[in-house]
Amino acid sequence: MTPDTSTAALCEFIGGIRAIDNHTHASTVVPGDTESDALPLEVLGDFPLPVTLHPESPGWLAAFRALYGFPHEELSDAHWPGLRATMRAIAEQQGEGFPEWVLDRVGTEVMLANRVAMGPGLAPPRFRWVSFVDALMLPLSTRAEAAMTPDRGKLYPLEASLLRRYLTELKVGGLPATLEAYVRTVVTPTLERHRQAGCVAVKFEAALLRSLDFADVAPTTAGSVYSRYVGGGAPTHAEYKALQDFLFREIAREAGHLGMAVHIHSFEGPGAYYAAAGADPLLLEPTFNDPTLRHTRFVLVHGGGVHAAHARAMMWKPNVYVDTSAMALLYTPGTLAAILRDWLRQFPDRVLFGTDAASFGPDTGWELAAWLGTAQTRTALATALGGMVRDGEVGRTRAEEVATRVMRTNAGELYGLL
Repeated sequence: MTPDTSTAALCEFIGGIRAIDNHTHASTVVPGDTESDALPLEVLGDFPLPVTLHPESPGWLAAFRALYGFPHEELSDAHWPGLRATMRAIAEQQGEGFPEWVLDRVGTEVMLANRVAMGPGLAPPRFRWVSFVDALMLPLSTRAEAAMTPDRGKLYPLEASLLRRYLTELKVGGLPATLEAYVRTVVTPTLERHRQAGCVAVKFEAALLRSLDFADVAPTTAGSVYSRYVGGGAPTHAEYKALQDFLFREIAREAGHLGMAVHIHSFEGPGAYYAAAGADPLLLEPTFNDPTLRHTRFVLVHGGGVHAAHARAMMWKPNVYVDTSAMALLYTPGTLAAILRDWLRQFPDRVLFGTDAASFGPDTGWELAAWLGTAQTRTALATALGGMVRDGEVGRTRAEEVATRVMRTNAGELYGLL
């Protein structure tokens, strides 16, 4: 194939693949849905956002055209009333079928939804649940942890609220006296409930709360911390880290035992006080090297972002995957194509398509992010594979096989969907 035709032909082929989206925060059809994230970023107040997420960005304009037939070349103040009326009319017309209407419009067969709980419009088999489990690491007072930054001061109370919800769902009136009992009566039953409800993976947003350097802590050490403070008081940072580290591995181990993958946020944002260095995938290497966790499959959600090469290094581990979510929205297709080419040269069977589709404001709902992230990933993947074809790294047939794996088959096999 000539340089002029390889990418274009792959673009057409990739555009026809019915995708499996590994990571989103899809909303239900319930107005004011508040359960699309355990740590909703709006609680952080104002902080700088990349211009690619602003409603006037050209990408969003393309999404408005594709989904809602917006006819104009630009989005002016005069256009908003009519566009909003069109969006409302379509949502009302589709009713509870609106989320599936979105999937059909963006070419996605199955979408994984990271949510506190599923709800109207987000039913299997088209939507699959990924639950949040950071709260299970935080049974003690987080007062000292929350005081570390203004952002964490707003996020930790949300985790405490979620843990109370999990306890209520289990009909557990209070925390057990020992760590062993906490794992047995709270952690394991919560994971089992999620699995029975159709959960295919669990999600750690830990990098918004702490570094990803989870050490291998002895049960006696963690148990001592738990017993000392379960009745009151706040552990020191070092003490709480030891307990969290122990519980992280317990949760990951049990999730693997139950057949659920473990998703870990690894990206350079968000928030004005976010510690990007603490989200480096290399910090997870001791976890990935733990022989007791080799039956747990880990997904580096957002592919490490600025640490994408470090994420690729972790794919030497046989149970580590990466996805394109967030990068699909925040990076240009050219930037994402370079990252994809680096990954696909070495580990094409463990790269997953994802968008991070979520609501970014009243006028930029999750459906627009789903269209934009999908379109930009398809373009980036065609660019990456087209370059590999031109440079003789793969043939056309193999490029199509890899594209299908990234957009669909890898996730289908990982979650047992195919």
